[in-house]
Amino acid sequence: MGQNSSQGNRMAVRVIVVGAGCRGEIYSSYASVHPDRVKVVGVADPRKFARTKLQQQHKIEDENVFEDWQSLAEKEKFADAALICTPDRLHKEPAVAFAKKGYHVLLEKPMATTAEDCTAIVEACTQSGVMLSVGHVLRYHPLIHKIKELLDAGVIGDVMHIQHLEPVGFYHFAHSFVRGNWRNEAESSFALLAKSCHDIDLIHHWAGARRCVKVSSFGSVSHFGKESKPTGAGSRCLDCSIEGDCPYSACKIYLDRVKRGHTGWPVSVICPNSFPDIESVTEALRTGPYGRCVYECDNDVCSNQVVNMEFEGGLTAAFTMVAFSEEICDRKTTIFGSKGELSCDGHEIRVFDFLTQRTTKHKPHDDTPRHFGMIGHGGADYHLMDAFVSAVANNDPSLIRSGPEETLLSHLLVFEAERSRLESRVVYCGDIGRS
Repeated sequence: MGQNSSQGNRMAVRVIVVGAGCRGEIYSSYASVHPDRVKVVGVADPRKFARTKLQQQHKIEDENVFEDWQSLAEKEKFADAALICTPDRLHKEPAVAFAKKGYHVLLEKPMATTAEDCTAIVEACTQSGVMLSVGHVLRYHPLIHKIKELLDAGVIGDVMHIQHLEPVGFYHFAHSFVRGNWRNEAESSFALLAKSCHDIDLIHHWAGARRCVKVSSFGSVSHFGKESKPTGAGSRCLDCSIEGDCPYSACKIYLDRVKRGHTGWPVSVICPNSFPDIESVTEALRTGPYGRCVYECDNDVCSNQVVNMEFEGGLTAAFTMVAFSEEICDRKTTIFGSKGELSCDGHEIRVFDFLTQRTTKHKPHDDTPRHFGMIGHGGADYHLMDAFVSAVANNDPSLIRSGPEETLLSHLLVFEAERSRLESRVVYCGDIGRS
């Protein structure tokens, strides 16, 4: 059980779920893990299958099940918190509306797709006196949290440079950013925001109180375009004569998994209105977006991008996001300090001390209940919900590691980095972060 989960004899925190897709289902599954701590009492989603599935999972009364969030918001407040898990471009309005109704808000990342909307959400929560937790789940990963503790304890002295890599994974990128929901900026947002606001947030977090003063960024859409389409390839993988030679084949990514009995992500995503089996997945690949050739999609988001940052005091940071990797989001970090070097490979932390020339390894204890299904992001999904529920139950916003002000600053830094890429220049952050 999480370290914040002691709640005594208090009543369970009541939550409503706005958006019953993958993230809404994962966050709300905390109630199945700890029914004494959380009760899901309402849901809104335009998709009948998704909202009915969540209703049945949590035994939600019919009167609290809605096709749209507006109808749910019109009801008199009947829960303590709202989990906002709508698509990226549909975050701002429900977040503001439920905050104004007095609901504490857990908002899936990114906060919103414009700096103005992000600011409006923070202002609404602040003015309404409600807590805001943004779904930067990596803040709650035991390894990431330990890195921050070690830095704050001064084990490598003053932080001089941060090097951070996010390998998205070749089939993950094809699934989410070529064929999927985040492939097109006009329909979702740019890749740095949709995928890597986690990472810019971590760099900002590790930099501590130092403000970013300037940023530069480069990136492009690579490989996934008509110019790279192999000769003889079809428009759909099911009808492609050379599908067997393509690592991005939808048959390999989805059908082969179902044949092996795997019905979770990413297979579950392509059948939003039914349980994924051979028949439904085959139909989805025949008629839906996930069966398209990766070289004939309407994707326009970067497949690789670098961001360079300079913070006050001379601290520099370099971030790389790349689609073309074996590992799936298994981030690599090296932080160079005046007295030592810290590195993390996603599994353990190594600290090399310059004075003693000795290496110390750290592998934090992880108390995530692994026998439950909520192990996304290495258990960080569980810990994020554990912290949010505890914050609401105890009226203690200090338990939230991804609160409004700092998260807004890291989001603004993401927008500045993308502006640098689009304008091909160094962006001076000016007064960003100063009141």
